Amino acid sequence: MNVFRLAGDVSHLAAIIILFLKIWRSKSCAGISGKSQVLFAMVFTARYLDLLTAYISLYNTIMKVVFLLLAYATVYLIYMRFRNSYDSENDSFRVEFLLVPVAGLSFLENYAFTPLEILWTFSIYLESVAILPQLFMITKTGEAESITTHYLFFLGLYRALYLANWVWRYHQEDFFDQIAVVSGVVQTIFYCDFFYLYFTRVLRGSGKISLPMPV
Repeated sequence: MNVFRLAGDVSHLAAIIILFLKIWRSKSCAGISGKSQVLFAMVFTARYLDLLTAYISLYNTIMKVVFLLLAYATVYLIYMRFRNSYDSENDSFRVEFLLVPVAGLSFLENYAFTPLEILWTFSIYLESVAILPQLFMITKTGEAESITTHYLFFLGLYRALYLANWVWRYHQEDFFDQIAVVSGVVQTIFYCDFFYLYFTRVLRGSGKISLPMPV
């Protein structure tokens, strides 16, 4: 464990808690992509199946359980508790265009052709694109509330810190995980434009991020 990994985990947890509390306190999931949240729940489920087969540390176990619980609790709030506020019309990204190629790639490019390893690889690939329905929804509606942008910022920060973690591990431990690094770079690229808008608008006091409406 290094400082970049720890900070990345904290940023990831902060993002999920921010989103959960936003929905719970406002009793509304307006502006939130339920499809992205389902994809993230799939990511955690596929990645953390090793909870049933291996013990790494108390920290590792607690974090995995917390991520799983919060992911499914968020999905429950969106599709059950506050479903009347869910904007299904604008949450219209075709997730099959993500799931099919990601599933195929996980069978073709992995470290071992075993069920758990394929599912872990699937989770890594899927995480890199799971935010796309949310970004698509923001683009389609033309704006995002500041609390939603805080959620996205901490998610992007988590990925950026994990990139720093991989650089540190490469130099200090001679460790290089090609699948995780490449997927992490792809995911971070998706956040680049958002980061610019976040720093130039939200942090300067604008309540919302406004984006060009699609033609």
